[in-house]
Amino acid sequence: MELDGALESSSLVELTQRRLRREILSGALAPGERLIEEHLTARFGTSRAPLREALSQLAQQGLIEHLPRRGVRVAELSAADSDELFGLRNLLERYAVESAFAQPAPVDLAALAAAWQQMADAARTGDAFAENNAHQRFHVEVVALAGQRHLLLAFEPVILKLQLLMATNLRLEAQQRDAGQGVERHRRLLDALGAGELPAILHALDSHGARTYIG
Repeated sequence: MELDGALESSSLVELTQRRLRREILSGALAPGERLIEEHLTARFGTSRAPLREALSQLAQQGLIEHLPRRGVRVAELSAADSDELFGLRNLLERYAVESAFAQPAPVDLAALAAAWQQMADAARTGDAFAENNAHQRFHVEVVALAGQRHLLLAFEPVILKLQLLMATNLRLEAQQRDAGQGVERHRRLLDALGAGELPAILHALDSHGARTYIG
């Protein structure tokens, strides 16, 4: 009986976390917006314990923040935070690419190409949440090209904290230009990696528009 209860609670935590994450990354919950437990438990039909565990997981992902004596809100990064995190992302990706193409073995782009295809499919169907997830995976796969476990471990918290800014960038780009523009920018980077010319790859990496619409 206790096991059934534990499984039910775990399922509620996962469902609540997924729903909140989708709402945050889609823009339904804006950066800085307060999250009131009473409202969320009533809306999601859950108790406080699963909700608080879901909020804890989202805080670890950098999507929400707990403020002393002020409750919980959707994360809101300053311009300085944004610059620092995008700078770290670019630095780690550049190092990963340089390391990958310094190796004698061919660079396997299959996982990266699959992430790009998922991004393209999601953009075509208008699924912004799926596109955000594929976008995040694309950048993880860029760093994974180096085949360095500790590099990937160092990169993961950076990309988690950036996911809200990256989602905002793609959403604003789709509103101001065309949803396919973000996909096209990443295709150019994928094509450069496929050609294997390091100077062209680094140029594509530097110019693929990390924060074109939010900076």
